[in-house]
Amino acid sequence: MEMSDRYCQGMREDVSSISTSMATDLTTEEILRDDLRFYFMSPCEKYRSRRQLPWKLAVQISKIFMITLQLILFGLNNQLVVSYKEENLMAFKNLFLKGYSGVDEDDYSISVYTRQNVYDSLHYVIDQYSQLGNLSVGPISYAEENEKFLPLLICKKSYKRGSVEPSEEPFDIDAELETVCLSLDPESSKTWRMNNASFYQLDFYRLVDIEITFALKGINLQTVRSHELPDCYTFFLKIVFDNSCHSGKVKLSLDFDAVSSSVCKNWKISGTAQKNTHYLLIFDAFVIVVCLISAVLCTRSLILAVRLLQRFSSFCLENYNQKVCEDDQREFLNGWYILVIISDVLAIIGSILKMEIQAKSMTNYDVCSIFLGTSTLMVWVGVIRYLGYFEKYNVLILTMRAALPKVLRFCCCAGMIYLGYTFCGWIVLGPYHEKFEGLSRVAECLFSLVNGDDMFPTFAEFEQKNTMVWLFSRAYLYSFISLFIYMVLSLFIALITDAYETIKGYQTTGFPMTELQRFLTGQKEGFPLQGQEGVGPECGEAETVHPSVMLCCCRRVPKDDTVILIS
Repeated sequence: MEMSDRYCQGMREDVSSISTSMATDLTTEEILRDDLRFYFMSPCEKYRSRRQLPWKLAVQISKIFMITLQLILFGLNNQLVVSYKEENLMAFKNLFLKGYSGVDEDDYSISVYTRQNVYDSLHYVIDQYSQLGNLSVGPISYAEENEKFLPLLICKKSYKRGSVEPSEEPFDIDAELETVCLSLDPESSKTWRMNNASFYQLDFYRLVDIEITFALKGINLQTVRSHELPDCYTFFLKIVFDNSCHSGKVKLSLDFDAVSSSVCKNWKISGTAQKNTHYLLIFDAFVIVVCLISAVLCTRSLILAVRLLQRFSSFCLENYNQKVCEDDQREFLNGWYILVIISDVLAIIGSILKMEIQAKSMTNYDVCSIFLGTSTLMVWVGVIRYLGYFEKYNVLILTMRAALPKVLRFCCCAGMIYLGYTFCGWIVLGPYHEKFEGLSRVAECLFSLVNGDDMFPTFAEFEQKNTMVWLFSRAYLYSFISLFIYMVLSLFIALITDAYETIKGYQTTGFPMTELQRFLTGQKEGFPLQGQEGVGPECGEAETVHPSVMLCCCRRVPKDDTVILIS
C-alpha cells in the first residue's frame, strides 16, 4: 500500500512537471509570436496595438521636406556659381582668342592654318593680357601672391632637332620632347616682343604645342543680391596651341580652373548677408540632427530584427530541429532601413560640405551636389515603403521585386550583344560618322536607337566615300534596330508584364505562405514545412494567405479584430 502511494505520488509529480514544461514552452512560443507580429506591423497597426507613436514615420516625413528644401536652396545658389563660371569662360575666350566667334568649333575653341595666324594669335594673347585692366568690363584683375603679381608662363614643347638638309629638307627628328618656358609679369609684358624675340621663332615641323598659363582673380557679386556673402575666385587659365597632329591645322583651346580665394574673408559687406548666412547654417545643423535621429532609429530596428531572427532560429532548432530558410531570413533584413541609413549618411556629409561652402571655407560645389542629390533621391525612393502599406500602391514594389532577378539575368545576356555591336560600330564606322568616333558615343547612339530616337539622321549622316563601309553600315543599323526593338525590348517588357500578372493573381487568390507566416498566424499543422512530404528544402508554398492581410494599415478595425498587447 505504501509503495503504491509512493508510485502514485511520483506519477503526479512527473505529470505536473511535464505540464509545467509544456506550459512554459507554450508561453515562450506565444511571446515570440507576439514579438514577431509586432515587429512586422505597420506604423498604424503598432499605434492601434499599444498606442506607440510612429516616431520613425514622423522623422522620415519631416526629413523629406527638410532635405528637399535644403537641396532647393543649394541648387539656387549653385546656379549662380555655374552661370558666373560659364560667363567668365565666355568672356576670357573673347578677350584672349583672336577671331573667336562665340561658338566652339569642336572640343577646341578655334583653329588656324597659317604661320602668320599662329604668330598673330600668340601675340594677341600677350597683348590682351598686358592691357587687361583697360579692356575687361568685369571685376577681373591680376592675381597676386605675397603682394607680387603672378607671372604669365609660356612653354613650347617640341621634338629635339637633329638636322635638316636645305636642299631636299628631309626630317631628322629625335622623338624625345623638350620644353622651353618663358615667364612674363604684367609690367614687363609691354616690352616682351623686343626682349625675347628669339623665343618666338617657331620651328613648326618640330612644334608639338604651346601652353600659356596665367592667373586672374575675380569676385562673384551675384550672391550679394540674395543677401549672402560674395564668392572670390582665382582663375588659373590655360591656352593651348595644339599642333600634335602636324596636319596643317593648329587648334586653340582655352580652359580654366576656378579656385576659391580667402580674400573675401577680410571684406566688409553691409546689409543682412551675415545674418542670412547664420540662419542657413542653423537650418543645415538642424537637418544633420534629424538625419542622425533617423539613422539611430533605423539602426535600432535592424539590431532588433537580428535579435528576433536569432530567437526565431533558436526556437526552430530547439523545438523542430530545423533551420530557418533563406527567404524567411531575408524578411528580417529590411532593405528599406539600409537605404534610409545610407541616405542619412550622405545627407549628413552633404550638409557639412554645404555649411563649409556657406561659410566660404570651400567652394567644391560638385562634390556637395553629388552627396545632397543622391541623398534626396534615396529619401524620395524610401517613400515607396510607406505607400507599400496600401494594397493598390504595393503592386509596384511587389512587381519590381518579382521581376528584378529575371530582368538582371536577361540584361546580362542582352548586354553581351550590345557590347558586341558597340565595339564593332566603333572600329568600322568611327572614321565615317561622328556618332561612332568614341566608345562612349557609340554606346549612347545605340541606346538612342533602341528608344527610337534620332534614327533617320543616323542613317543620313553616313558618308558614302567608301561603298563597302556604307553597305556595312546599313546592314549594321538594320540588324541592330530589328534585333533590339522587335525582340530584345519586347522580351524585356514581357518579363515585367509576366511578373505583374503573377502579382495580380496572388492578390486575388492569396500569396504563398512561408514558414514564418505560418508561425505568425499560429498554424500548428504543417509547421515547420521543411522535411514534409511534397515540400522541398526551401520555404513552403503550399498554402496561401488571403489578400485582406495586406490591406491598408489605416483601415477601420472590424469589431471581431483581436488586439495584440505586448507586455
